[in-house]
Amino acid sequence: MPVRRVVVGGIEWRVTLSGRITQYDRDEIGLIFTRHDGSEQRATRFSPTGSRAREQALAELSDAQLEALLAQSQPAELSPELGYRR
Repeated sequence: MPVRRVVVGGIEWRVTLSGRITQYDRDEIGLIFTRHDGSEQRATRFSPTGSRAREQALAELSDAQLEALLAQSQPAELSPELGYRR
């Protein structure tokens, strides 16, 4: 599984595909942001504008786009992708 790294506010986050497939299949892709020390996880979804292949769509995102997705992401306790865990 591909992993991207992005630094936001001086904190490094690892970005991976969530693996959860919704009814929208290739029109909506889930991402998991994990803080570099593993202390926090956040989830979000995005609609790819280029490639519909999940790995390629993640690779095509710029760091600025990843930062914007992190800003709109949900914490683990509010996310079905992360099992609503605290």
